[in-house]
Formats: sequence, C-alpha cells, structure tokens
Amino acid sequence: MAHNTSLEYDSVIQYCSDLFLKKTKDYGTAWRILRASSITDQIFIKAQRIRTLEEKKVSKVGESIHSEYVGIINYCVIAMMQLELGDGAPMELEVTEVQEKYHRLVNETKDLMFAKNHDYGEAWRDMRISSLTDLILMKILRVKQIEDNEGQTLASEGVKANYQDMLNYAVFALIRMGTESSSDE
Repeated sequence: MAHNTSLEYDSVIQYCSDLFLKKTKDYGTAWRILRASSITDQIFIKAQRIRTLEEKKVSKVGESIHSEYVGIINYCVIAMMQLELGDGAPMELEVTEVQEKYHRLVNETKDLMFAKNHDYGEAWRDMRISSLTDLILMKILRVKQIEDNEGQTLASEGVKANYQDMLNYAVFALIRMGTESSSDE
C-alpha cells in the first residue's frame, strides 16, 4: 500500500489544530499561565496514561489513547509557543495569532520530520505504537533533566527539538492507529 506521509500528517494536524483553536475560543490562552515544567508534566501524564492503557487494555475514565496522543501534540505546540513567547508576552493572545504560531511551529516540525525521514526512511511505519509511546516518555525524561539543569546541556539538542520529536512521534502513532483501524474494517 502506498503512503502519502505529507497528507496523513496534515490530516492529523488538521484535527489537532481544529480542536486546539476551538478550545482557544472557549478558554482563551489560559495555558499561558503554565510554566515549562508544568507543560512537560502534562505531556508526561498523557504519555504515561497511554502506556498504562496499552498494558492494561482497559480505560476507567473513558478517554481514548487517540485523545491522549492529540493532547500530546497540542501540549508540545503549547510548549514551543511558550518558549518563543517568554515571560514578557501578554497572557491573553488573539486567536488569529495563536493560529499563526500553531501552524508555523507545526510546519517547522513537519520539515524536521521529512529531513529525518530522508535519513532514516520511514522506519516508524514498522515500529510498534507502544515503542512510539516509549520514545515520547524517554524524550520527556530528557526534557525534565534539561529543565532541572536550568536549560544547560553539554552535548545534546535543546528542549524545542525534543518537543518536536515528541510531536512527530505522536503524529506517527495517530497515523499508524488510523491505518490499523482502517485496515481492520
């Protein structure tokens, strides 16, 4: 079966951004209050929940693995926006500004994904979804360590690159989940 990674990626992001922008219209940019460590912890909670659901196969809360990956994508975008905006930016942002930032950051992340796909092939298509979850958890632990070191690194990429990787892994998982569910029908 031929894949069109760009279209599949865009489809996942369209769903995530639509939800994000609807919530922005409902709640404003309340997420601006979150410190970097709090955003990282939110991503950790979502990824840990996915891992628990993957292992236990039962949800008592009713939210799906799919919705948790969507949350990871949107929290990664929030994290990257917060990095750019810094503490001096206003708490409340216009929806149009949020939309522009969201799409610009996702497009940068998509470009990174294509560069890595060039070097690695589309190895993620042959990976287990649970491995993508584990990679997200590993990246979260890296970000936590960088945050605990007050942003100082000796030989590694910074936090933005880790958020971009987590976002891409979550997109891959959603693409894979969509492919698997459509092939089951």
